[in-house]
This record gives sequence, C-alpha cells and structure tokens, in this order.
Amino acid sequence: MTDSKHMLLATIGSFGDLHPMIALGLELRQRGHRITLATMEIYRQKIEGLGLEFHPIRPDLRPEDPEFMRRIMDLKKGPEVLIRELIMPSVRDMHADLSEPVSQADCIIAGELVFAAGMLADQHRIPWAMAVLQPSSFFSVHDPSVLAPLPFTKFLHSAPTIFHRLLIGAGKLVIRSWTKPLADLRRDLGLPKLSRPLFEDKYSPHLNLALFSKVVGEPQPDWPAKTVQAGFVFYDRLDHHTTISPALQTFLDACQPPIVFTLGTAAVYSAGAFYSESAQAASRLNRRAVLLMGNNPPDPNWPPEVAAFDYAPFSEIFPRAACVVHQGGAGTTAQALRAGIPQLIVPYGFDQPDHAARMERLGVARSIGRHSYSAESATAALRHLLDNPRYALRAKVVAKEVQAEDGLKDSCDAIERLSRLRPSSRP
Repeated sequence: MTDSKHMLLATIGSFGDLHPMIALGLELRQRGHRITLATMEIYRQKIEGLGLEFHPIRPDLRPEDPEFMRRIMDLKKGPEVLIRELIMPSVRDMHADLSEPVSQADCIIAGELVFAAGMLADQHRIPWAMAVLQPSSFFSVHDPSVLAPLPFTKFLHSAPTIFHRLLIGAGKLVIRSWTKPLADLRRDLGLPKLSRPLFEDKYSPHLNLALFSKVVGEPQPDWPAKTVQAGFVFYDRLDHHTTISPALQTFLDACQPPIVFTLGTAAVYSAGAFYSESAQAASRLNRRAVLLMGNNPPDPNWPPEVAAFDYAPFSEIFPRAACVVHQGGAGTTAQALRAGIPQLIVPYGFDQPDHAARMERLGVARSIGRHSYSAESATAALRHLLDNPRYALRAKVVAKEVQAEDGLKDSCDAIERLSRLRPSSRP
C-alpha cells in the first residue's frame, strides 16, 4: 500500500506490558504496515513466532525470577527498585539499543518505562506516542488513584483536590533523585533538561494513548494534552497456538462454573501461599476451582474439585467462571470486566491497589490485602460475592459497556494519524 509506514513499538516489563503492544502490532500489520517490536530478549521467540520483527533492548529483566519478583512486588519499595535500581541505570543502554530501529521508523509507540523513546524521537524528528495502560499513571488530582506505597490513600478518593495536589507534590520531591541517569544522558545529548521526567514531562507532545476503558477511569482536565482514550486492547496467548487444554475443557464442561484463581503473569512468580489458601477456600465453599499457577507446583492432596493448570487464555476461561480471584493487573482486570463476572482482588503492587479500589467503587468486586489473604478471609469475601446477586448483575451491565468499545480499532486509527505527522524534511 502506498501509505504503508514502518512503526516501532517498544516496551519493557511483563506480559501485562507486552500483550497490548502485540495486539497493536498484529492489527497494524494487518492494515499493511511494517512493524518492529522492541522489547526484552526473553520475548524474542514469542514475538518472532507471531511473524513480527523483533529487536532486543535493555535492561533484560527476568520476570520469571522469584527473587526479582519478590523485590518488584513489594508494595512500598517495588517502584523504587524497578525505576531507580533497574531502569534508570540502563537508560544509556536502552538509548543505544533503540537508536538503529528508530532511525528506520516513521513513528514510535512506547510503553511508560521506555524512557529513551522521547529522546530518540526528538533527535530523529519523528512523532511518537506513549501507551498508558492504567489511570494511575496520569496522577490526576480530579480522579486520584491509590498509591501503592501509601495504601491509606484508598480511603481518601473524595478528599479535596488540594490535598491530592500536595500529596503528589511531596512525591515529586521524594523521587526526584531517581532520574539522575536520565538527566545526565539528556545533558550529554544536548537535549533540554526535564523538571518532572516521571510526571508531566514523561508524556508525548504528539499522542498519549489511554488503553483502558472509561468504566475504569474517565478523561480528566489534568490529563496530558493530545490524549486519546481508546479503551482496552486484548491479547492473551502464550504463543500463536495457545488455547484451553483438553483437560481444562473437560473440567469446565463437567459441572457448575468454577471460581478461577490467578495471579496473572508477573505476581504468579511471587505467589507465596496464595494458591494453597485459595484451594482451601474453594473447599470450604464446596465450590469447584481452577487454579492458574504458572510454574508453582500443585498440592497432590487437593481434592478433584480443585484443578490446577499452568496457564489458560483469560478470554476463554473467564466467561465460563462464576467469579475470578486475581491480583488486579491491568490486563487481568480488563479481561474480567469484559467477561462480566464478579471479582475478588488481592493486589500485590504498582497499579493493582488502585485497580482494586476502582473495581470496588464500580460495584463489581471486593478486595483483600495481600498479607491479609487467607482461606478464612477468602471464604468470607467469596461467599459475599457469590451469594449477593447485585455483583453479578452489575458485572454484566459493565461488561456491555466494555464490549461496546473498540479499543484496538480506535488506538490503531490514532497511531495511523500519528504516523502521518512525520516531517518531510526528516533525514
């Protein structure tokens, strides 16, 4: 096609960060564009198996490492470990890794942790977009989010905006030293200094894609300019051929819809006693359960009503569940909303406490703190969710709103408009 573009998609993180980029890449390729997906080396086989061009970038994090995930999923210290200790010291490497693919691209679509994207876009004079997966990334004082290191903020959503403005301002002061490597690199490249690189200055002047539904968070007056709220984009395959296993299919077909317990694709590597306590809760409720456990070993003494599997596409299993218990990640929450089922959320870190609070306010969920989760607390919460029909009814109403959105189409339309902004004078 004559208006075909070369689009560079770049992200760092877990499957929760990668899968939306895959969804965008596959759709944009279907529209006739050339797609390069730049991400961590561990995803090479997955990306190339889908027929997309792959380019490795650093840091090469290892989400499957339990010790790594234990540190990352710490409610208080997780963001500092990720940004200050892991991402920022590698920003020069990231810039070097991306220089070659950026030089050939017509536009860039970058995840929040790809701090080199904006610099390279400025250097090569090409338009770029930031992909934002959750409302907490916008730090709005009009729709304040729960801050994971400060869990008490869950109860302050209705506090005056001046309070939230002061709280965020204090946060800016506390973490301003985290970004020194970024400031040093910008100085060495002759680029202007940024005052708030983790807040207002992180956004693109061309396009910011809010890849979440309006049922999760509506546009706010203090969102960055050039923001398009497209909605959720979905992808949930381990590889091109992933589907529900025959054994899981047989289990689902056998009787009443089960409770599904999952920790997504990141927190699952720091599960602790989540799965053993969940199995006990299901037994106490006399309910069938599916545990999606990753590489955690199942207990051979669990009853036959509790079935354990390493993975299943959420889009296929959630619609067949009575309820889902999960960690509150952006992708898992989106799939549960689309499926129209009640949720019990056990947040581990980052945006997850905020998603839990938003789902409670939406009337589709309850939540339990990670360190308060036990067979006893899960049993009580699940009994409340399953015995009270208002949760199921509300979940179905919200699901219709989510299903009416077309986040993939709207986001790709916005990206195509972005790609046409490339200056004709570009070298």
